[in-house]
Amino acid sequence: MTKYLMVALGGALGSLARFGLDGYISHRMSTRFPYGTFVVNVTGSFLIGLIVTLLAERTQWSPNWRYLIPIGFIGAYTTFSTFEYETFRNVQDGQMLVAFLNVMLSVIAGFLAVWGGMITGRAIS
Repeated sequence: MTKYLMVALGGALGSLARFGLDGYISHRMSTRFPYGTFVVNVTGSFLIGLIVTLLAERTQWSPNWRYLIPIGFIGAYTTFSTFEYETFRNVQDGQMLVAFLNVMLSVIAGFLAVWGGMITGRAIS
């Protein structure tokens, strides 16, 4: 039962973090490119690389951290479905360049962020 509570708690915190950060960035930036979703996805990619590396290399941590952080928090924090929807809407609106940039930048920056998170996690442990 503890693992379900950890996932639920992490999910609640992750979705609130996503909502807050996305809203903050979107309010301050142009609405043409989905900056908020982009930042959330890249930071979530970094966090998953960092946390999974730390959890794998620091075996003294409770297994509940895996349920709380990568599954609950980061799972709710990242916004892949929102990313897909915003890209689809850009295509529908004829904004092919924006849609293309959103896909390419998100995939490349997300990959680099996971890699950076893993390097950081290894440096810490």
